[in-house]
Amino acid sequence: MENNITIYMQEPDGSVTPHEAPTDMGLSLMEFLKASEYDILATCGGMALCATCCVDVLEGEEKLKEMTDDEYAMLDTLPDLLPNSRLACQLQLSNDMDGLKVKLHGVS
Repeated sequence: MENNITIYMQEPDGSVTPHEAPTDMGLSLMEFLKASEYDILATCGGMALCATCCVDVLEGEEKLKEMTDDEYAMLDTLPDLLPNSRLACQLQLSNDMDGLKVKLHGVS
């Protein structure tokens, strides 16, 4: 079974960068994006307590697990929340997420 998926990241200039992400290391999308040198604060270290790892899901939202109450409550504190916003720390990389396309929240 293939243990890598492709995550597409929309850059601030509108271009899209594909990233190969491992699904067998227990990483969250937040940890993967930080490792890929994206500017994610992740102040709380992935505990769904700060919303500084918020991403907007552009394609593949149906591939994600349902949002937890904790994630929803934290997202609800954002003044510019979008219907497709998610906390990257709460999205464990899985084979189901192949082809997911996201951008950092708040980045035009």
